[in-house]
Amino acid sequence: MNTKLIAGLIVAGIVLVICVLSYVKAPPDIAYIISGLRKNPKVLIGRAGIKIPFLERKDELLMRQISVDIKTNGYVPTKDFIGVNIDAIAKITVDYEKPLDGKLSKELSPGIALAMKNFLNMNEKQVVQALTDSLQGNMREIIGTVELKELCTNRKKFGDEVQSKAQLDMSALGIKIISCNIQRIEDERGLITALGQDNMSQIQKEASIAKALADRDVAIAEADAKCEANDAEVKSDTEIAIKRNELIIKQAELKKESDTKKAESDAAYSIMQQEQRKTIEITTSNANIAKQEREIELKEKEALVKEKELDATIKRQADAEKYRVQQESDASLYRRQKEAEAKKYEETQEAEARKIQAEAEKYTREQEAEGIAAVGKAEAEAIQAKGIAEAEALERKAEAMKKYGQAAMMEMIVKALPEMAKEIAEPLKAIDKITIIDGGNGNSGVEQMGGYVPSVLAKTMESVKEATGIDIGEIMKANTYDAKVNRNLNVTGIVPDIPGEDSEYKE
Repeated sequence: MNTKLIAGLIVAGIVLVICVLSYVKAPPDIAYIISGLRKNPKVLIGRAGIKIPFLERKDELLMRQISVDIKTNGYVPTKDFIGVNIDAIAKITVDYEKPLDGKLSKELSPGIALAMKNFLNMNEKQVVQALTDSLQGNMREIIGTVELKELCTNRKKFGDEVQSKAQLDMSALGIKIISCNIQRIEDERGLITALGQDNMSQIQKEASIAKALADRDVAIAEADAKCEANDAEVKSDTEIAIKRNELIIKQAELKKESDTKKAESDAAYSIMQQEQRKTIEITTSNANIAKQEREIELKEKEALVKEKELDATIKRQADAEKYRVQQESDASLYRRQKEAEAKKYEETQEAEARKIQAEAEKYTREQEAEGIAAVGKAEAEAIQAKGIAEAEALERKAEAMKKYGQAAMMEMIVKALPEMAKEIAEPLKAIDKITIIDGGNGNSGVEQMGGYVPSVLAKTMESVKEATGIDIGEIMKANTYDAKVNRNLNVTGIVPDIPGEDSEYKE
């Protein structure tokens, strides 16, 4: 039993090894030729197949495209007997037509059959060596049938002729020429360069002729343009000359009319100038007289303004002092009043607090009513105290004003007299020059100018007396020796306008 199993395993192993060794797979650029048991070898290109070991063999054939460098290896004469050396490249491959249905044909392709006989198991280098001589011979034959100029100007035609000629020999070997391109052409005497120079000379010649023709056309066009421009310029100059003559004639006519008008205007201007000069002289005299009258009126008004300013200044100072004293008294009274109210309010609040705290639990609502009544009573007492304080303040204010009186007012007025005189004389400083004319009535202009300040000052004092009832002159006289000794005049105080009081002075 074990022997049979081992034998079976051995057989299976052998079969497996045979299968592994039999399996072959050809790449796309190499053809595997399987031969031995069949009449026609089997060809695998990009396919897998079975090769029976020991009974069949596998050979390779290159199917890829191969480049063959074709050189003449020396100078070969052309049809016009000019030796040339040509370098070309031919692209070849095995002549194989793939079946349209993709199935293997039982019969070999003619190209593969021929290629197997000539290139089987050869590498790329060996294939190139085998084909180079044949391709070079075909190219040499074609060179002898073509002229040098045609060879240089139409390389593609030459390559196609070499390909067609060589394809006959390559077909007998199972090879197909895909393309043939000329890479380089040179001759042994440099005629190709000479042909290029000749062609270049011809092109330069044609270019020079074209340039000369273009220059000629440009010169003709410029001459025509200059001629037309000259004609236009002559025509324009003629028209300008005609217009200029017309302008000169018109200017002469206008100048004639202008000169006539100017002469008439000069005569009328002379007459008008004489009349205006007479009018100006009369107006100037009237203006001087009016100016002098205006200056006199202005000075009188300035004196009156200064007098009113002094009057207003003294009155404002008195009112300001009176207002200051009144404000100080009101502030003092208000401060004491607020202190009394605050003290009384604090005492009331303390009393209410003690009273509410003692009877809070039992008589809450009653105490609230009594608290409200107490507040009303406190407010009434505060109002009463405020009225009493205000009455006392007014009474003290009246006594203070009576004591302050006219003694201080007199001191203030006396101190203000020099300032009043200075302000009255201030307009005289602005006078640059004074012309004094004697009026003929016995009073000289010097006396009038000297009495200006005292006169205005006296009028100011009279205005103060009328406005305030204070006679500044009498106050000043009260301080003299005559007033105190001979007349027994003494200022005891100025009493403000309070009902029931006596007048200002006592003798």
